[in-house]
Amino acid sequence: MEIIYRPPDENGQWMELGPYKLRALIDRQQEGALTCYLVRLAPHSRTRTSYHGKAEEIYYVLSGRGTAILNGEAYPLTPGTFLRLPPRTLHAFCTGEEPLELLDIHSPGSWPDRDLFFVDEENTSDKST
Repeated sequence: MEIIYRPPDENGQWMELGPYKLRALIDRQQEGALTCYLVRLAPHSRTRTSYHGKAEEIYYVLSGRGTAILNGEAYPLTPGTFLRLPPRTLHAFCTGEEPLELLDIHSPGSWPDRDLFFVDEENTSDKST
């Protein structure tokens, strides 16, 4: 494992996953015990409901406003809000007039093609097991 230092202008390419825009802050080859993403949702967006089979997930709201739907219950999101989601927590996000930007950390690591499941599709990813 190595120290990772990236100035703000060198933090990688954006990926799209439905309404999510994700930027991995830790590359796959540097993963170690976790993954970390910058997540953006445009105004008037709603994500599909998903969960992680193995990963615990932490979200920290950097800017904007929205709502987290966690196991069917709504939680307001504002800058500074912290969320800890145990494995298998059903989660979705929606925004109103403002975009939403979050820091998203998984342990163990999760990628869009590994340990990510959508409730309306069977075995969306989890190619690692």
